[in-house]
Amino acid sequence: MSDIPSDLTWERAAPPDATGPGPWIEIAFGEGDDGEAPVYIRETSDPENVVTTNRRKWDAFVLGVQAGEFDHFVEGVEDAADATAPENGPHA
Repeated sequence: MSDIPSDLTWERAAPPDATGPGPWIEIAFGEGDDGEAPVYIRETSDPENVVTTNRRKWDAFVLGVQAGEFDHFVEGVEDAADATAPENGPHA
């Protein structure tokens, strides 16, 4: 990981009230503010495995998520909070 800066500030993509180790996705923005500035992505369960993209691609991805372009990937997937609620348990 020699090409990954050691002084990055990682931001965890987790609900504000989340507890425990996750796993969570973490994002860090590298130096620069143009479209080619690096963006680093990792999972807390494997922090040595870092994916790198650039700000232009990251912004396009975020806009796509906001627009619902990836909703088909989660069709049929239960919300983890709903799945653990007592009314949704096996004896409901």
